[in-house]
Amino acid sequence: MSAAARIPHPPLQGSQLAMGTLALSLAVFMNVLDSSIANVSIPAISGNLGVSPQQGTWVITSFAVANAISVPLTGWLTMQFGQVRLFMASILLFVLSSWLCGMAPNIETLIAARILQGAVAGPMIPLSQALLLGSYPPAKSSMALALWGMTTLVAPIMGPLLGGWISDNYSWPWIFYINIPVGLFTAWATWSIYAKRESVTRAIPIDKIGLALLVIWVGALQLMLDKGKELDWFNSGEIILLTVTAVVGLIYFIVWENGQDHPVVDLSLFKGRNFSAGVLAISVGYGLFFGSLVIMPLWLQTQLGYTATEAGKVMAPVGVFAIILSPIIGKILPKVDARRIASLAFLGFALVFFMRARFNTEVDTVSLLIPTLIQGAAMSMFFIPLTSIILSGQAPEKIPAASGLSNFVRIMCGGMGASIMTTMWDDRSTLHHARLTEATGYASPAFVQNMQTMQQAGLPDQAAYAVLDRSISVQASTMAATDIFYMAAMIFLVLIGFVWLTRPKKSSAPVDAGGAH
Repeated sequence: MSAAARIPHPPLQGSQLAMGTLALSLAVFMNVLDSSIANVSIPAISGNLGVSPQQGTWVITSFAVANAISVPLTGWLTMQFGQVRLFMASILLFVLSSWLCGMAPNIETLIAARILQGAVAGPMIPLSQALLLGSYPPAKSSMALALWGMTTLVAPIMGPLLGGWISDNYSWPWIFYINIPVGLFTAWATWSIYAKRESVTRAIPIDKIGLALLVIWVGALQLMLDKGKELDWFNSGEIILLTVTAVVGLIYFIVWENGQDHPVVDLSLFKGRNFSAGVLAISVGYGLFFGSLVIMPLWLQTQLGYTATEAGKVMAPVGVFAIILSPIIGKILPKVDARRIASLAFLGFALVFFMRARFNTEVDTVSLLIPTLIQGAAMSMFFIPLTSIILSGQAPEKIPAASGLSNFVRIMCGGMGASIMTTMWDDRSTLHHARLTEATGYASPAFVQNMQTMQQAGLPDQAAYAVLDRSISVQASTMAATDIFYMAAMIFLVLIGFVWLTRPKKSSAPVDAGGAH
């Protein structure tokens, strides 16, 4: 690679910068949206294709597995094909696979199309990050990250709302068809602006064994997380087998990759203190946040009688402060220690979960909305400083690999957070239900009084018992949810310590990504 080849392209300016930022942000929005938009449409999809809802969940699982495998390959693929060409191919194949998903006549075809969609979507998020950082001067890289972060914050919340609305008012294929115009516009805008800003490529031999091990352990882990609850976790031989496969595969993968000159995933990045501590903080924090995004709507709908739309409205305001504050955080980040802002984010999250830990079955809408709004403010201070810390000090040619690997760990932790928190919720609900049931019976004055009141209202004994059992279940489930919220608050406080394990960045160049392309 010549010295001239390594000279970074100058930052974009004016309308080109605005259009490039919009195109890259739309690509991220489309990608992140698609990982969650199908969740609420599973009943419609499974009913239309004549399969059970359990089989329908493979529409989500297949995308997640393929996506999880392809994200960490971004660094290697970028060196082979170049950032712009790989990003363009990713967008166009994403559009094609979205069309195939909508056209699928049966569940098998839909799952195959979703596997393709998940696989080609992998490089889009890390590459959009790298391309955007290279579009701005180093001094404004924090602002670039802020604009990029806004889309990753809003899309997971918009997904279920948009998916439900489309499924209710149109038909489920349209959750995939909406990607086509967005993707084509993004591809056109990206190529017109970035075609002449291609990164340097070099032929690297493919690490076939490393790739095979990556597919095996990531695939096994993702399947275990997605199917664990359905198969009763470690009471299932299938889950035990998947867990053993994932653990053994991971061990062999780490050993093999560390001995390769051209590894498929650059694990040497973890030798950097900022990268390893930053990835740990952002990934565990994201896992707790994502898990709460699953628990809250479920609790509201199954226990408090909210409809899917009402639950979505309670969760949606989380994006308000995230959108408003993200550009402000991006502007002040170069002048302030990123660790201080990240610590403030974790304190904000801890406050949110402490507030939610005080919820009860009589909680009103205002009490639900206040911590949701605060969480939006915390989110704006979460992604941007930590991403800035993670990518700081990386050589320009390593930005795609660092971004890909950090996003991979974060996405995996998001899936683990959702699985672990829903399982804990079930287990704690069962425990609290048993304890509350022990306090019932004719030795309890409150129980006797409630039974007499319902009998006087004309309810037969069996119906009265059913009403009481439902009341106990709602209380038990609420107590279990507040247990989880309290635990999450404590973990967020602990994560502040990991933020301060990182080294401060130089304020003059928050993220030196000028040569990322």
